[in-house]
Amino acid sequence: MRNASLNNDNHLYLQVAEGLEKMIDEDVLKIGDKLPSVRVLSEEYGISMGTAFQAYYHLEGKGLIESRPKSGYYVRFNHRRYPELPQFNQPETISHEVSVSEMIASIYGDIVADNVINLALAVPDISLLPAAKLNKAVMQAIRNSKDHCISYEDTQGNLELRKQIAKLAFNWGGKIKPDEVVITSGCLEAITMCLRAVTNPGDTVAVESPTYFGIYQAIESLGLKVVEIATDPATGVDILHLEKMIKKFPIKACVFVPNFNNPLGSCIPDENKSKLVDLITKHNIPLIEDDIYGELYFGKTRPKTCKSFDTKGLPAGRQGLVMHCCSLSKSLAPGYRIGWAIPGKFLEEVKQIKRIHNISCPTITQVAMANFLKNGRYEYHLKNLRKALHTQSLKYIQAIIDYFPADTKVSRPHGGFIMWLELNKKVDAFKLRAEAMKHKIGIVPGKIFSSGSKYSNFIRLSFGKPWSNDVDYGLMMLGRLIKKMLERS
Repeated sequence: MRNASLNNDNHLYLQVAEGLEKMIDEDVLKIGDKLPSVRVLSEEYGISMGTAFQAYYHLEGKGLIESRPKSGYYVRFNHRRYPELPQFNQPETISHEVSVSEMIASIYGDIVADNVINLALAVPDISLLPAAKLNKAVMQAIRNSKDHCISYEDTQGNLELRKQIAKLAFNWGGKIKPDEVVITSGCLEAITMCLRAVTNPGDTVAVESPTYFGIYQAIESLGLKVVEIATDPATGVDILHLEKMIKKFPIKACVFVPNFNNPLGSCIPDENKSKLVDLITKHNIPLIEDDIYGELYFGKTRPKTCKSFDTKGLPAGRQGLVMHCCSLSKSLAPGYRIGWAIPGKFLEEVKQIKRIHNISCPTITQVAMANFLKNGRYEYHLKNLRKALHTQSLKYIQAIIDYFPADTKVSRPHGGFIMWLELNKKVDAFKLRAEAMKHKIGIVPGKIFSSGSKYSNFIRLSFGKPWSNDVDYGLMMLGRLIKKMLERS
């Protein structure tokens, strides 16, 4: 064990915990090794006993170490214990109609059912959201508004909210002006409007495989065709495969989730995002970028967006081909339905579609969110949410290792709250979902994340729900059900 150089400006316990976590990851401290006593740790790092305890509590909360009565702390888990990654699927190289609505409708009622251990719903648990502060923001909006938030808002959106979103863009390297932002009712509306702005019925759109089923629904509703692009569970869309498909099909737009893709949790490396923007710029193909999970990163820095690279050789970012879409639904207030689009050169087209579609978004939620962001509460909330989600991801993965068959493969998300599981080929995920619902456990079968017949033995799990006895039971029972299915096959 070596001494650490600690910076008093930061939380000392976190610095100590991060140092220990690094040693666990690098196998300097191995599973089963006993850690120094709290007294010894405090002496070696020059910290108080209380700070040493906090460091151990932090690592214990992540499931990396465990306390044994009258014995001390021991290493319990490291990332070398991770299961294999799910396979890198090669989709069919065809352009085809989309038909996913029937499959989605068959399971959507179960996703939102009451009294269910919900490992299906892709939102953070309400306990992780600042409900009291949001309530206060709504009351302030009503009190401070000259018309009590009753009047229509501007079609493009509340100006103060657009200013705050422009400031948020600095987090991902964007230099955005408020008049480049269009407020929408959630991210999916932003994506749909962007699709309408750049395509016509019968056109072909490139999507990741697998990808969020809502994107397929939007494409289907507009009468578009899809080409599915191979997507790596860790590094995201395969740019070489996309280039081949661009040469083969008249692709009119791409719809990708570069940061923490749903359902894979993959993140395109920043250098690949730059290459992706080069490719779509070369072929003059708009890229609709769904960045809804971008702020929920587990590392020290936020991954960049494709939009941040969308200025090459152009006089202004507005002229770019990347149509950036995002919202506060996954990070702050799902029910407030606050999203936005930064449509680049297609701004006027998107504004016109918004005007026709629903005139404007609700005034009260826009004003409330503008106040919340302006007062600096959002970043404080995000720090706590990221920490909670990271801890939850580790706890869920550890339970999957303990309860599921040994051949289960799991993605390794570094942000968001979604993980993708590949089960034995003998497991039918739709049948597993039906069996799980008998035990009040909600999951999402992988088949709905593609328009073809792939991913029948895959499932998506959300770890947005804090670890609890119910979650532990749900994962344990799910593992048992999978093993029973394999025994009967």
